[in-house]
Amino acid sequence: MNKGTHFLGQPMYGQLISLLDKAQILRISQENGGERYVKHFDAWQHLVVMLYAVVKRFDSLREIVASMLPEARKLGHLGINSMPRRSTLSDANLRRNECIFEAIYRELYATYKHVLSADSRRRGCPKWIERLQIIDSTTISLFSNLIFKGVGRHPKTGKKKGGIKVHANIHANEFVPSDIRFTSAAKGDSFMLRPSNYHSGDILAFDRAYIDYAKFEEMTEAGVTYVTKMKKNLRYETLEDVMYMTPEGVMEHRVRQVVFTKRSKGGEVLKHRARIITYADRKKHKTKLISLLTNDMEMSIQDIIEIYRQRWEIELLFQAAQTEFFPSDISMERAPMLSKIQIWVTLIANLLLMVLQKAYQTQLEFL
Repeated sequence: MNKGTHFLGQPMYGQLISLLDKAQILRISQENGGERYVKHFDAWQHLVVMLYAVVKRFDSLREIVASMLPEARKLGHLGINSMPRRSTLSDANLRRNECIFEAIYRELYATYKHVLSADSRRRGCPKWIERLQIIDSTTISLFSNLIFKGVGRHPKTGKKKGGIKVHANIHANEFVPSDIRFTSAAKGDSFMLRPSNYHSGDILAFDRAYIDYAKFEEMTEAGVTYVTKMKKNLRYETLEDVMYMTPEGVMEHRVRQVVFTKRSKGGEVLKHRARIITYADRKKHKTKLISLLTNDMEMSIQDIIEIYRQRWEIELLFQAAQTEFFPSDISMERAPMLSKIQIWVTLIANLLLMVLQKAYQTQLEFL
């Protein structure tokens, strides 16, 4: 019988757990008060159980406990000394602060950052990929407007759902968030564009919800490049307008250098110079004109277009993450804290899976 040599010889869940440092997790929990008045169900067991729920895609606490109970004798090597009851797991989600799981995620990211970006210099990757950061947000509508402030217009019923908005920053060569922020769904997105968070030479890609001329000008002065999508109602003064045509006489690209003017409440006038690149996005039988806005005046048109296309990597992350939540067996009083714990554990699982994937790819390259 032919046996493959590319596998580690243990289930995927066991491989995920092997990437964790139990002593480090318990230290983080103790520093944040997570082990206070705890007798048996410590932060390590809590994280292991929640990771198990994410990997198995369970929808309730009842499913978690019912699934693990028959395997109780086989879980000793994971550090689970006794099987938690549903009430124990529910109380742990309520009492243990989500900042513990946030700290665990950030420690893991710092530990495995070199693994996540190890293949960024492979052939075919553009030079700017290491400098590219993608910013986006997604709203998780799980709660009534009484807990988290809602967003959007009121429907005819006079009600609207509230939720948590997850703001994420991803390095394009790592595929996992390097920075995460939680706000209510009603809060705007532009606070993620603080120039102090970035360095000269960085490239940011984001959608049009982040357009803010004042922050754009600060980023330009700091040497940070941005690429975003234009809004239809933006007003500007055109300094230069060049159109590139195909041999058939069809527009291929249009490049405009423009100046945006904004007057503040104090009467101060802000001017921001930028470049608008319009191109025809042809998909099957449909052609759509897309206009991109950037403060870079030298980068090629194709690079600007490709940078914005990279933004969809973060959309794939959000789509995968939202399928892992299991809020159906959670009471309204416990939802806010537990929802954030679920988000952090899902992000931890995604990070560990990406580390395994990158390690496997590296192993194949040496064969």
